[in-house]
Amino acid sequence: MSKRKICIFTGTRAEYGLLRPLMEEIKKDDELQLQIIASGMHLSPEFGLTFKEIEKDGFNIDEKVEMLLSSDTPAGISKSIGLGIIGYADALSRLKPDMTVILGDRFEALAFAIASFIYRTPIAHLYGGEATYGLIDEGIRHSITKMSYLHFTSTEEYRKRVIQYILI
Repeated sequence: MSKRKICIFTGTRAEYGLLRPLMEEIKKDDELQLQIIASGMHLSPEFGLTFKEIEKDGFNIDEKVEMLLSSDTPAGISKSIGLGIIGYADALSRLKPDMTVILGDRFEALAFAIASFIYRTPIAHLYGGEATYGLIDEGIRHSITKMSYLHFTSTEEYRKRVIQYILI
């Protein structure tokens, strides 16, 4: 029997810190194959090329997807999302994961969720249901929630909010 391929997406050092224990457990499991896509701030010299921390921790990065432009304007973010979808589609085509894992609410994660959703790869979303009113993160998080198959929330309140969004 072949191993189930679980593809973890990471775009920032902060969410990598939260994903690392899960990545270690997947790596140890004989029935699972860990795949890692690093993108976003991990590949930016401006943010310290933090993909090196992932490698230093003993993980193999299967795909590095460049998608960040040097602009945080609405146009720059929109273009980065477009570049991300293209790059993630190529990566998913090569890796063919059985499931993808996304944490949080950043635009890099939204682009990965869109590509995963279009590939009909089930998405496990971590930390859905939280609230950041007045920021674009709010809409991004709930968009990822709508595209996701499995939901892992941090509180009962957030679990109820995810259920509410799914039923709308």
